[in-house]
Amino acid sequence: MVKVQEYRGHIRNWEALCKELLVDRTLPREEKERQILVKAYEKWGCDMADHMYGMFAFALWDEEEQKLFCLRDQFGTKPFYYYQTAAGQLLYGTTIRGIMEQPGFVKELNEDMLQIYLTLTYGAGEDTFFKGLKKLLPGRYLIWKDEKLEIHRYWKPEFHPDDSKSLEEWADEIHTTLQSIMPEVRTEEEHAESFLSGGVDSSYVLAMSDVRTTDSCGYDEERFDESGLAAETARILGRENLRCRITPEEYFETVPYVMYHMEQPLGDASAIVFAIACRAAAEHTKICYSGEGSDEFFGGYNMYRNAERYGDNLKTFYVGNTNIMKEDEKKRILKNYSADNLPINLVKEIYEETEGLDPLTKMSDVDIQLWLEGDIYLNVDKMSTAAGLEIRMPLTDRRIFDIASRIPSRYKVDKEQNKVAFRTAAAKVLPEEIAFRKKLGFIVPIRIWMADDRYNQDVRAKFCSETAERFFHIDEINAIFDEYIGGNSDNWRKVWTIYTFLVWYEEYFVKR
Repeated sequence: MVKVQEYRGHIRNWEALCKELLVDRTLPREEKERQILVKAYEKWGCDMADHMYGMFAFALWDEEEQKLFCLRDQFGTKPFYYYQTAAGQLLYGTTIRGIMEQPGFVKELNEDMLQIYLTLTYGAGEDTFFKGLKKLLPGRYLIWKDEKLEIHRYWKPEFHPDDSKSLEEWADEIHTTLQSIMPEVRTEEEHAESFLSGGVDSSYVLAMSDVRTTDSCGYDEERFDESGLAAETARILGRENLRCRITPEEYFETVPYVMYHMEQPLGDASAIVFAIACRAAAEHTKICYSGEGSDEFFGGYNMYRNAERYGDNLKTFYVGNTNIMKEDEKKRILKNYSADNLPINLVKEIYEETEGLDPLTKMSDVDIQLWLEGDIYLNVDKMSTAAGLEIRMPLTDRRIFDIASRIPSRYKVDKEQNKVAFRTAAAKVLPEEIAFRKKLGFIVPIRIWMADDRYNQDVRAKFCSETAERFFHIDEINAIFDEYIGGNSDNWRKVWTIYTFLVWYEEYFVKR
């Protein structure tokens, strides 16, 4: 007998699996998907994920084998954690707080992660900010039997550029594949809305869907506000657009809520906006589409246009599209610094896997394996769950990645444009001015809000607190803050990364 111990996710190809595995398709969704997991494990064993599309993390108990089998999807869209107690028991689950509540868990800070965090702004790799508590990484499964732990990798990103197709042929394949995926994203009985920014990703997802209502965020600061572009896109596509206005007061008030529900610190300032957006959307829907995944798959970041210039030198410095603090600065501000604890160590294996491939592919693979899992998907999962909202990401799919893995880099990035093939596909259903709109990049006014004494009082207080004194040389971090206030806006990310760690630490080690 096999029993589902833990499950979070959405299996897209449930209909085909119900037919193949003889599961009653009329069952409620979660019950149906749990039966699919059991039947898939009984039929395919450890290879079961090869037959599934979607977002999932789960744990199955095999009574006959007296074995625990836990698996996380290929890209890590849903989290999964585990912890071995001093008594030799395995604690596991899809939330950190759930594991913390179990007997045998000892809450201790893993301070080594702070040094990594100050560079990346998120927790990369299998370790977490809690000693002994680890993440099951994407594309892995875990077996626990006879008090012995085994981790196996069942999938990894592989790239096989195919020069035989034209740009238009690649665009056609992207478009027809997305057409086949969209009907799987929700059932006819489910009501969904769609997050919409001014960018091509969310616009393309919207155009390919039949949702009638879109949700956007906006600010009073016009140069940061994409909501007008989103509203215009919705109008062109004949959909309703709801705008959530975010004020600096609400933004800063939401930071402790985000750090608590994130469970680990996250220095991505857009996470606060996303949390507010999720709470607003959850007032009128329980399912929302979002466009994550395509930037990393198809060459969406502007820095990717420098890939050829970096060449083989990439492996000496590129740890992902966030690199906030260099080692000399961390050494200066941290009270405990180790020269052996370097972010570059996290990507050595990735560079070995992509040896011989072009620089753009190497950069993409780093971001797929570290940034997507550690920042983007963590943020999407934690903030939506906290709000009681379910996010579905049609562009994060193995079938979409399969295309991206075969597209030559010249059809991803050129001198003028990023995400070329993807935008060409999107132009089949979007006006060219939307499909080929320049990537706007960071859209939160935090860089100006945090310099304003009306809003930054908690930042100032945290930088002079006992918590800060424990980890940092106070004079050094306040010098960074003062330089930022004095006009060096480039320092805002450093200030924000330090601040979010301090807020998170107080949520988990001071208040509770």
